[in-house]
Amino acid sequence: MPNKNNDITQDTQSITIDQLKAGMYVKSFSDAENNTIKSEGYISCQESITQLRKANITTLVIVPNRQKQAVNLDKVFSEIKSTKAIIKASPNRVSTISLDGELKKAGKLYKNAKSLQSKILEQIKQEKSLPADDIQSTTDSMVDSIFRNQDALTCMSRLQTKDSYLIEHSLNVSILTSVFAKHLGFDKRIIQELTLGAFLHDIGKVLIPKEILNKRTALTQKEHKIMHSHVALGLKLLEETPSISHIAIQMVKEHHERLDGTGYPKQLKGKEISIYGRMIAIIDSYDAMTCERPYKKSVHPINAFKALISESPALYDEELVEKFIQCLGVYPVGTLVKLNSGKLGLISKLNKKKPLHPYVRVFYNTRMNQAIPIKEINLSESKYKDQIDCCIKPEEFNINLLGFFKAAFID
Repeated sequence: MPNKNNDITQDTQSITIDQLKAGMYVKSFSDAENNTIKSEGYISCQESITQLRKANITTLVIVPNRQKQAVNLDKVFSEIKSTKAIIKASPNRVSTISLDGELKKAGKLYKNAKSLQSKILEQIKQEKSLPADDIQSTTDSMVDSIFRNQDALTCMSRLQTKDSYLIEHSLNVSILTSVFAKHLGFDKRIIQELTLGAFLHDIGKVLIPKEILNKRTALTQKEHKIMHSHVALGLKLLEETPSISHIAIQMVKEHHERLDGTGYPKQLKGKEISIYGRMIAIIDSYDAMTCERPYKKSVHPINAFKALISESPALYDEELVEKFIQCLGVYPVGTLVKLNSGKLGLISKLNKKKPLHPYVRVFYNTRMNQAIPIKEINLSESKYKDQIDCCIKPEEFNINLLGFFKAAFID
């Protein structure tokens, strides 16, 4: 693995508490009595600044070159007190089995689900009927896994390959739908129907010509019209499968509708779109942004969240976007991160009380340019000085993330 020098010069600057902004990197701070405390780390949000004010901090030493763009975390993680709440979010994330205990099952389930997706696409090409029983059995098993430990399948959904986007996208959207619906407190039976609908939401795309589906340049108006027809094509396929529930069909029908009426195929507006349609619109867009495709680079989850926030409430349900981000966390499970110590790791567990300090399984040290023993650390514990520096992509450090993940956590 090639060495990459990611160190940044440590030129410092002294500022007052009034000049402090979220995203700045602090080396030390002093109170009104000139007592200096050395404590390095990023100022993550406005709440951190408020806490420093309460502690009578007056001046700080920062590293300007390490400042990073702040996300509106106060908006995302503040308690939602909307009087128009659609559904009460469930705080229950209790797992009945450990992540390690569920990962092998999840890995096998993910592999089998991908095989089923391939089988479905091939049968559609051959004008055969959908294997409805197999699909229902697979998506029900996925929901069962989510209820045992949702982090296992969530990890699997982050390990994508460029050559099977259509298959993995539909599978990942179904996983995220199950996790999100569970977070919102839906009944398990409804979650099963939603997961099935998400699994099939893009099924019509198999009938779209590949030269349009995989085109690397902008589509013409005619090609856009053909691409948009995948919704109607998918619905026609499902109408020939009576056992598919109304909720699942609604997911397929509405996943490209937008609140301002600019979506398709029916240009539905506002409350004309069901809560299920509004949910999958968010999830579908998020996964499309964070997936690597042959013709489009992926973005980090945090940037996808920012895009969803900026397009709410015009396109997406603002309250559901906030709850979706709360559900996944600023650093979703399975995300590859670099710590300020130079270590690389995977987010292995969220920390609901301290969202910016999740659990990380570190496995490589970029400063030493070598693998290190795998260790899970809780960034919220005082004995760990590490903080997340940034999200990274595997190719930035020439990492075979899929191979590493299987070797470290599944095999």
